[in-house]
Amino acid sequence: MKLSDDDFTLFGLAPKQALERAAIDARWRQLQAEVHPDRFAAEGAAAQRIAMQWAVRVNEAYTRLKNPLARAAYLCELRGVPIDAERNTAMPPAFLLQQMQWREALDDAAGLADVEGIAAQMEQTERSLLAQVQRLLDDDNDATAAAAEVRALMFVQRFRQDIERRLDALDTTR
Repeated sequence: MKLSDDDFTLFGLAPKQALERAAIDARWRQLQAEVHPDRFAAEGAAAQRIAMQWAVRVNEAYTRLKNPLARAAYLCELRGVPIDAERNTAMPPAFLLQQMQWREALDDAAGLADVEGIAAQMEQTERSLLAQVQRLLDDDNDATAAAAEVRALMFVQRFRQDIERRLDALDTTR
């Protein structure tokens, strides 16, 4: 293992979107057991500093790999197609229209049932987009198309946070 290894190499996992969370978790626990600074307490400060670097690196990789959206973005970047969401906001017109419709529906939602319905719709949309990203990355090896879907997923996740805030506000008004 090298600190400069990509996350998949570090974890000994195939560089693909379709990964089992249990396998990622199990490997993280194994790696943490190997690199935890407490294991190197008797070897002095320098060994502990190196172990701390490894522990941080393992945790960073784990954070990326366990999150399907972060993993997809990372795979795109590894394949030479950075997401660049801050500067690349291009979306297909149909998706932009859909965003506006979702926002309007949330603004117009009259009560808890309406907002929960929107939340269920967004959960289904997120699952569908994740499946599309997995197909594009793992089956089609099309990181460019996958990157566009990842940007759409980023919007969906932000919108789901708005829905959660609205649900919380409705919950506190009862």
